[in-house]
Amino acid sequence: MEKKIINLGIFGFGVVGQGLYEVLNRTKGINARIKKICIKDPNKTRPIDSSFFTTDKDEILNDPSIDVVVELINETDAAFDIVSTALRNGKAVVSASKRMIAENMEALYKLQVENKVPFLYEASSCASIPIIRNLEEYYDNDLLNAVEGICNGSTNYILTKIFEEHRSFETALQEAQDLGFAETNPTLDIEGYDSKFKIVILLLHAFGTFVKPEEVFNFGIHHLNDFDIQFARQRGCTVKLIGAVRRENGHVFAYVLPHLIKEHNLLFDVYNEYNGILLESAFTDKQFFVGKGAGGTATGSAVLSDISALLYNYRYEYKKIKQNNQPHFTNNVVLNVYLRYSSPAQVNLEQFESISEKYESPTFRYVVGKINLKDLQTAKWLTDKGVNVLVIE
Repeated sequence: MEKKIINLGIFGFGVVGQGLYEVLNRTKGINARIKKICIKDPNKTRPIDSSFFTTDKDEILNDPSIDVVVELINETDAAFDIVSTALRNGKAVVSASKRMIAENMEALYKLQVENKVPFLYEASSCASIPIIRNLEEYYDNDLLNAVEGICNGSTNYILTKIFEEHRSFETALQEAQDLGFAETNPTLDIEGYDSKFKIVILLLHAFGTFVKPEEVFNFGIHHLNDFDIQFARQRGCTVKLIGAVRRENGHVFAYVLPHLIKEHNLLFDVYNEYNGILLESAFTDKQFFVGKGAGGTATGSAVLSDISALLYNYRYEYKKIKQNNQPHFTNNVVLNVYLRYSSPAQVNLEQFESISEKYESPTFRYVVGKINLKDLQTAKWLTDKGVNVLVIE
């Protein structure tokens, strides 16, 4: 992109949109300016001049002077329509919509190839951590074994308050919502869906394998109770919601599950709204990335980084796809877990391959044992609020 100044057309002016506006105005080294912002509610009070705003998406999508479309809205179908239209119109696109990207990954890849335009989405995965670009550039020829870590700042903030400051789950969640880290409806965060969408995106850039979100099992922190917290503390552990992608025996598996983390693990000391990602590879062993995973300016800075990269004609090359040695996706893997329940009728322990520890009391029971991820994925008993599962390292 050879223009001295690039014109931006932005969709959405919520937390991330306003964060982008702030970091763009505080950054002197990037020649980009906002020409128009498309919003849904024209009557809402906003902190910048009303001349920036429109409710007509075509004012951006059909304006030949707009070079880059920046998509920052929460509606999945509308976001895909905006992005796909912009790509077909030959415009470069930057997005932060992890759900939209994860659910349409293959179609979006084909649109980039067919229309020969870049589509960048660093902000969709771990906010301020440049993980996608590292997977694309630094690990393009390295034999990766795993990408895993904390990729949801909201749940990490909640778990930090529970374990470090002894807050209740409800109090910690409310604080996260008040700070803008969690949505008014926190389901996507606390049940692990948000992390799953990010893992689907990272899986493609790490291994070149397309996977649909519904194929990846997710279970969040929404069933965590005081008994589980006490169990973790007695074992010198904390709990972190982990998204994991790992290659084994020519296959790759992925999941999102809460883990019991011991102090030696690098993720143990990732607190509050921060994210932490561990990479394991054949050539470089382990590398660790940490950075803010929630908040307007943290995510806005990742969006701005993508806009800046476009000035240098950067685009994802998807080198792992072109290498044609993508591992096949599977859920056939055995995990070591802690399973808490109240009565035998709530769970099916016959699904465990082995049980190494068992405890019973008048109020709570638990087992520690090995179970196949495929069985967890189909276990109806995990929908019972009185049942919880944690992966044990």
